[in-house]
Amino acid sequence: MEKEIRKQEAEQTMLDERFEFRSIRPEEGEEAAEIERICFPPNEACSEKMMLERAAKAPELFLVAVDRQTGRIAGFLNGLSTNEESFRDEFFTDAGLYDPEGRNVMLLGLDVLPDYRLQGLGREIVRRYVRRERGNGRKRLLLTCLPPKVEMYRKMGFCDEGIANSSWGGSQWHEMSYTVPD
Repeated sequence: MEKEIRKQEAEQTMLDERFEFRSIRPEEGEEAAEIERICFPPNEACSEKMMLERAAKAPELFLVAVDRQTGRIAGFLNGLSTNEESFRDEFFTDAGLYDPEGRNVMLLGLDVLPDYRLQGLGREIVRRYVRRERGNGRKRLLLTCLPPKVEMYRKMGFCDEGIANSSWGGSQWHEMSYTVPD
């Protein structure tokens, strides 16, 4: 157990040295939209218009990892806060559902560019997002994912709530939830 903790600490230190973790800046909305286009098939990707709207309306609910060498975004997680208790497809298309005081966050996309995958970056973005939102008083984080990603999110602490009330992109999704500790 102690060896695993040391390994995680070393990984976090390496990621801290390589990436800056912060909220998105308004001028980075187009870059985020391009990353989304690369990371998701067309029927699942957020439109550029919607990504720009999310980045403008709720930049504090984006967590980007910026490669310190290139100055470019390597990955990000974004969502909308709400008091709603379950995920619905409208969160993908209507940034007006955003409630800055919402106790829950509907996570809308974890995007990591292919060159940065399998290095622990996605897991670190999620870990930092959870910690940040705990500090913001959030109670739950919810997301939808396809069956092949269920185990990945379980390893990050999410619980599989079963088949989601979502048919986004014409697929059947699982709803995953994370109860934020006090």
